[in-house]
Amino acid sequence: MKIFATQMIGYLKKIAEEEEMALEDGARLLAQAIVGDGRILLHGFHEMEAVVIEALYGHDKLPKAVRLMENGHLRNDIDETDRILLIARFSNDQDAIRLAERLKEQGLEIAAISAVVKDEQPSLVDVVDVHIDSKLLKPIIPKDDGSRIGMPTVITASFAYYCLLLTIYDILEEYE
Repeated sequence: MKIFATQMIGYLKKIAEEEEMALEDGARLLAQAIVGDGRILLHGFHEMEAVVIEALYGHDKLPKAVRLMENGHLRNDIDETDRILLIARFSNDQDAIRLAERLKEQGLEIAAISAVVKDEQPSLVDVVDVHIDSKLLKPIIPKDDGSRIGMPTVITASFAYYCLLLTIYDILEEYE
């Protein structure tokens, strides 16, 4: 547990320090929907649905947030006032890339959270308007046999989401 806690603190610090500009840019992009006539449309791939659930139903809900998908299909009421937040485990997630490309073709602005897999093409980083790197690419606890265990991608993505949310709140206070 000590190794896990130490490693997690390190990852969370890296996100807070190294992603500060992306978090500010992402918060500005999403805040445009909140102060305007739009909504923030959310989609989490696989286990990242946990972050979407937190944003929609948690104690600190993301203002004007709704699901991007209804019954497995894109909502049919999306327009240019809406903003998108996609959350994936890795930046090379093919489903996330395809969805982002489809949304960009519709002229939508997108923020995304995922761990950046270097030198992988295509990459979600290259498709979206703002990308926040959640950093965690491999399990963090070494085992005696040399393998590793413990890959809390939901924790790092949730932390990035909360940093984004807090920055959005700061921006919204300026508009009051």
